[in-house]
Amino acid sequence: MSSSAGEAASDRPGEATATASGLPFDRPGRFWRGNLHTHSDRSDGALSPYETARVYREAGYDFVAITDHFRPEYGYPMTDTRDLRSDGFTTLIGAELHAPVTEAGQQWHIVAAGLPLDFPPPSQAETGPELARRARAAGAFVGMAHPSASLLTTVDAESLDAAHAVEVYNALADRENRGDSWHLTDVLLNRGHRLTTYAADDAHLQPQDPPPCQAWVHVRAESLDPASLVTALMAGDYYSSTGPELYDVHLENDRVVVRCSPATKILLSGGRPGAEVIEGPDLTEGALPVKMFRGTHCRITVQDAAGGRAWTNPVHL
Repeated sequence: MSSSAGEAASDRPGEATATASGLPFDRPGRFWRGNLHTHSDRSDGALSPYETARVYREAGYDFVAITDHFRPEYGYPMTDTRDLRSDGFTTLIGAELHAPVTEAGQQWHIVAAGLPLDFPPPSQAETGPELARRARAAGAFVGMAHPSASLLTTVDAESLDAAHAVEVYNALADRENRGDSWHLTDVLLNRGHRLTTYAADDAHLQPQDPPPCQAWVHVRAESLDPASLVTALMAGDYYSSTGPELYDVHLENDRVVVRCSPATKILLSGGRPGAEVIEGPDLTEGALPVKMFRGTHCRITVQDAAGGRAWTNPVHL
């Protein structure tokens, strides 16, 4: 590998516990926009790491995680992007990890952001859940990549016990109508798994692919330092979007109060069938009762006139 453990240590935060507060809006710091699932020509992406990062930097992103496929045919790349960092843009060291085998007979797809550069390849005997545990122990934020596109079952998902989060929207998988994984996520949450949720491009930047910069996270942290971002991700201090911005979401007198960029729908849904909905043109605020979700979890979804959506993390009541 290209780095010693000591050189990689600055990307690995102190031990953190994943939570699912879902409401980071009063946390110290500010929101930083980034993509957590991206590929370069170190695996099956079209562009070099430099050109891939430039796409996101020029689109106004604050950070990107280049997560090349950690497979033998690519030489188990842990793409070193440290030289792509600048005062206003940073990168997270990561990879998309693979091991046999899910109930569908496919390899696991596991996003890990915040890995050390010398993270060892999997052994032939290592399972997906074991590999995810090792990535988490190494300091990474671990995500269950595109579970709908991978046809993950509940048994699969529950075995991935090291995951911090579920990739609930994947822009590349949406091309095949399997971009949304909220159903499996709600089942897991109802079974007591405290998972957060993120959206990502899964960008390969190939000519036939959807355009990049279609899905992202806004991470609340005090600085753009990679370790601070990873710690905030582990704590659930972020929200996800394909368009709208969330300015504030908080609980007040048995209602969830929302302020957002102009929207046509503000939706409260969660761990029980049914929802509370406000609809109208150019909505920028609203308040919805949480009574129907007491004892379970809920989340806010905001949708704009172009069909873009933003989601909070699950809020456990």
